[in-house]
Amino acid sequence: MTSEKEQFLGFASVVYNKPLDSENPYRFWTRVSIKGFSPSGTKAVTVSCPESPEQNMETVGAGVPLFILFSLAALWNTGAQDSCSSQCGKLLGACSCQEICQSLGTCCPDYNEFCLHISPYSGSLMGGKDFLIENTAFNTSVLMCRFKQQVITSGYVDKDGKAHCLSPLLYETGFIPFEVSTDGGLTFPYSGTWLSVHHSKVSGGEKCTLVNETKWQYYGTPGTGGNLTLTWTHQALAASHINIEVWGYQETGDSYSENWLAEWKYLYTLAREAPNTGTFSFIPVPAEANYNTWDFGILRITPSTYSDGQSNTPSIWSPAHALAWHLGEDFRNKPAAWATAKCIEWDREEEKLPNFMEEIIDCPCTLAQARADTGRFHTDYGCDIEKGSVCTYHPGAVHCVRAIQASPQYRAGQQCCYDSTGTQILTQDSTGGSTPDRGHDWGAPPFLKPPRIPAFSHWLYDVISFYYCCLWSDNCHFYMKNRPSSDCRTYRPPRAASAFGDPHFLTFDGLNFTFKGQGEYILVESDLTSLRVQGRTQQARFPNGTQAQVTGLSAVAMQENNSDVIEVRYSEDLNLEVLLNQKVVNFSEQSWMDLEGLFLHSTDDQKVTVMFSSGSGVEIRGSGGFLTLTVLLPEKFMNHTQGLFGVMNGNTEDEFTFKNKTTMSVHASPQQLFEFGASWAVENGTSLFTYDTETLLNDYFYGEKHNASFLPVFHPHEDPADPLVEEMVSLCDSDPFCRFDVLTTRSLQVGNFTRLSHQNHKQLVESLEPVISCGWLGPPANGRKDGTNYLLGSAIHFTCNQGYELAGTKERICQATGAWSGDSPSCILRSDIKQVIALACVFGVVGLAVVTRLILLYRKERHRAKQKLVSKEPVTSQQGRARLPDEFSMKHGESIAEG
Repeated sequence: MTSEKEQFLGFASVVYNKPLDSENPYRFWTRVSIKGFSPSGTKAVTVSCPESPEQNMETVGAGVPLFILFSLAALWNTGAQDSCSSQCGKLLGACSCQEICQSLGTCCPDYNEFCLHISPYSGSLMGGKDFLIENTAFNTSVLMCRFKQQVITSGYVDKDGKAHCLSPLLYETGFIPFEVSTDGGLTFPYSGTWLSVHHSKVSGGEKCTLVNETKWQYYGTPGTGGNLTLTWTHQALAASHINIEVWGYQETGDSYSENWLAEWKYLYTLAREAPNTGTFSFIPVPAEANYNTWDFGILRITPSTYSDGQSNTPSIWSPAHALAWHLGEDFRNKPAAWATAKCIEWDREEEKLPNFMEEIIDCPCTLAQARADTGRFHTDYGCDIEKGSVCTYHPGAVHCVRAIQASPQYRAGQQCCYDSTGTQILTQDSTGGSTPDRGHDWGAPPFLKPPRIPAFSHWLYDVISFYYCCLWSDNCHFYMKNRPSSDCRTYRPPRAASAFGDPHFLTFDGLNFTFKGQGEYILVESDLTSLRVQGRTQQARFPNGTQAQVTGLSAVAMQENNSDVIEVRYSEDLNLEVLLNQKVVNFSEQSWMDLEGLFLHSTDDQKVTVMFSSGSGVEIRGSGGFLTLTVLLPEKFMNHTQGLFGVMNGNTEDEFTFKNKTTMSVHASPQQLFEFGASWAVENGTSLFTYDTETLLNDYFYGEKHNASFLPVFHPHEDPADPLVEEMVSLCDSDPFCRFDVLTTRSLQVGNFTRLSHQNHKQLVESLEPVISCGWLGPPANGRKDGTNYLLGSAIHFTCNQGYELAGTKERICQATGAWSGDSPSCILRSDIKQVIALACVFGVVGLAVVTRLILLYRKERHRAKQKLVSKEPVTSQQGRARLPDEFSMKHGESIAEG
């Protein structure tokens, strides 16, 4: 490679020329494409003057010579040898080292030499995975592979001249940058990315199998013993003999401090020089005293040519598991007592740690809500209704979900489990209930430190303690005290908005309209988290291939704050593509990816879900050439949205708010809605889309963001004589969107996709309806309750154990106010009741006697007072009596008369 100028042939062409001012024809924006040809290859550069159409340019006389000089300078610079050495992913002055350069023909000549493509592209964060560098041949046999500019592993060149690297042990998931050196580590000019994956999400062939895993994890408890067997794919290791090692995991230092560190530690070798046959059986014996206190760990199989515990070697790892089978004699002799002591110790340690329960998200009230709230909750693979509901740790559950994002301060997780009726199971009622987690199972960015380590922090703080308290001993009340279920009283479902078909929009507040513009538009954006979701529409085609005067969503791009940019689009050959920062993502190995500021999930049925750190979610489905989009926003986004999906505030009157904040009536005509939609066209400087083909460049990048010359069909005509109409009515029934799309595209298939998308949206909105919960009700002491549903209208019945009688409300019903009817019941011992009755009788008789005595004394004293008053002023005649005051007569007349 040389930096000297080469003999060079070039040409330039104006590819875009746009007037800036209709009143001044001398002001314009020009874009020039320059391509150069040299012995080393083709180079291309595009220059503009001004840099964007928003800037002003001098008049032709002053501006053009400067622009010509600028263009010639750029043309001359294309002769310089820009290199992708240590520059992969960057746009250089004269060429590109970005992924899209391949389709645009603008790559630097050495792009394929330095920008590495690998296979496989993913593996467990535990490391030891051998991957092939596909596109570069190296002239050396010794390679060094460096990950995140810190962790170095050895590489090699095989007999076919292909280079390989080994993935290292990492404490994080996601795309990890790596570099390769061929000069002993002096320089690392070659670069690529490796996807580090949660250990439980790698394919079965990449891990060894613990045959009858339950037996491994209960070994030494009553009734569990004998041989243990380990199996693996022997072809995964190029070795005739292997070693099997035991590794333990620990987190040391002060909790939630900077010196809190995570460590996987080699303990000992279980088997040495064993034949690599793919199976190994043994009878476990207690480990040596130095190691038998490690109760959580993993097994590693490596070629026997490597030394014990050597890091960064070709490896096959077992699942992480409880190491019951290697614990000491104290566990084997009295497993319940040993586990009880560990459980009590764990309980004491928990009391010293901060209360993470106050900051985790509450569980959805129903299974329907949990499966619909895809921006904040995702299937827990340990209890999945789609895979037969094998719920080992949650008996009685059919499906569990986990909160996608860890809590903000303590990085804790939430888990919510549901029974066959769709009702949430609470730990207060069952050991199969929903349990929150001090360590989120999926970890938390930026990972690396406890309790953020994917899978393993969760095992240490939430799983092995479950073995202590619930599985190895009968002390589950300790565990449930520290991991009580959330009962959904503070859960608030998100709002949903959708776009589908020719595109029909259903807003967050429930308004629907059709906008058939052609261009790129802001679907929703928020000042709360800088969320931006943009949509591209393109012209639809009739079944015969000709263009129809309607459009549909062909691409959606999104970003929140400084997250990665995700784009989902239909390619020109109608394949669904997902792009991560302008690079096409391959889901052949992994369907779930931990990315910067978001999680990405793809299913086999062309459904892509993006889950941002704010809890907002975006779902995109491929449907017959058009995309169906759903955006889910939590309650905190209220009054913080704008765009085609409107202002999310529960008020449809301001739904048609233009970018300049003016509003339009909700009864606007389709023509007026066309103007509203046009106001939300994306500007080039804010576009999130990738323009990696000539068509995209010409139609959307260089062209207008809203094609004002495209006039769609606003009112399709329904002709009874049209043979398509009868089939349309049969298919669509009364669905207006389905009927509209059949008439405008002449395609029943398009209409059917629209009908299904509309149905899915209505079902989603129904599933996300708020549900009132009155909270958990427990049984009275010495009593029982019937019922574990605590939602509106549910009734809980109470009874007492034998020998007790119920005092209070026998049945309590959850009311619309969120409160239970009646009073808390109690169970009273029957002998106590008799004593209470006897005492009540005694006190009643005594009380009655006392009251009677007091009344007699009172009457006697009153009589004496009256006599004394009369004796002071005797009255014997009727005339004198008439002179007595009226009040005296009223009070004492009766006594006087008697006297």
